[in-house]
Amino acid sequence: MLLGRVVGQVVATVRSPGFDNVSLLLVQDTTEEGWVGPTCVAVDLIGAGEGDVVLVTTGSAARVAAGSDSPTDRAVVAIADSVIRNGTASSRTA
Repeated sequence: MLLGRVVGQVVATVRSPGFDNVSLLLVQDTTEEGWVGPTCVAVDLIGAGEGDVVLVTTGSAARVAAGSDSPTDRAVVAIADSVIRNGTASSRTA
């Protein structure tokens, strides 16, 4: 799983049948330097919103989580309430 932050939404009115009832989010990955990783589109399975810190599955785990045979490469599966690193916690909006 990856840790990311929701930085936007993707609106697509014409979609593959497996994507009819899901939201598409723009998620920025985190790196050791902070929130400077690449941004990718992920299927939202839980109702995350802009600014939320989320857990993202990739590859076949994303397809299983999405419960479909659609070509899903990333899926948001959890919203993190806090992230604790080296004994220091950051909130969901940090």
